Amino acid sequence: MAVGRLENKVAVITGGASGIGKACALRFAEEGAEIVISDIGATRLEEAAQEIRNTTNGRVAWVEADVCFAEQIEDLMQQAINEFGHIDVVVAAAGVSGANYVSGAENESLDHQLIDQPLENWNRVLQINLTGVMLTNKYAARHMIANGNPGSIVNIASTAARVALPGAVDYCVSKAGVAMLTNAFAMEMLEHNIRVNAIGPGFIETPMTQGLQDDAEGAEMMVAMTPMGRLGTPLEMANCALYLACDESSYTTGSTLYPNGAMFIS
Repeated sequence: MAVGRLENKVAVITGGASGIGKACALRFAEEGAEIVISDIGATRLEEAAQEIRNTTNGRVAWVEADVCFAEQIEDLMQQAINEFGHIDVVVAAAGVSGANYVSGAENESLDHQLIDQPLENWNRVLQINLTGVMLTNKYAARHMIANGNPGSIVNIASTAARVALPGAVDYCVSKAGVAMLTNAFAMEMLEHNIRVNAIGPGFIETPMTQGLQDDAEGAEMMVAMTPMGRLGTPLEMANCALYLACDESSYTTGSTLYPNGAMFIS
């Protein structure tokens, strides 16, 4: 039997109850990783964990945590250590499309204009999408360094880091921040043999885009912006994240890959 690319590795995945996060958890478990998923909503987390167990026969734990709060992310990493003994891979996939986004639900379109946006909405998007990724990176790296083991951190940015989307200024800025956070933090982690990379998906078939998919104009807009003429799938994103998580990308750090159907060519 072939050895999986993440055999004997422990992967912690935020935003793991749905979308790209859950796809990463499923794909990584198929490759032999022990998985800790985190998200908001205990019922959603248990359902996702059970799906992963049933599909892969892998070992999966879940921890409810809000990425906005440092103490909850610190506790998430500690619980992963308590459960599996170490952390080798982290995927920071928790994120929102806008301040009113509800994880796992059909959500809003690109219609929140900056000039009409309350400051608290802007702050919420930046807090989740950028500060939440920073906290996930920070506390994961602390445990990796303390245990003396190399690691791989994969952040979920977006093609919106490079392609401006009117009506989603807060989202674009937050994801551009994730791309630069990835670059800068990768340089800090070189001496500890911790690699930090990101993927910047285009329009993907997830709950985050479901509102646009269900709207004729929204669906047409997404396809029109994508030269390949279709949306990507969560599995395609998970395969990109898998490459960055495993040893096949051992010479790669500080990079953002853009699996986006040619929306943006880097």
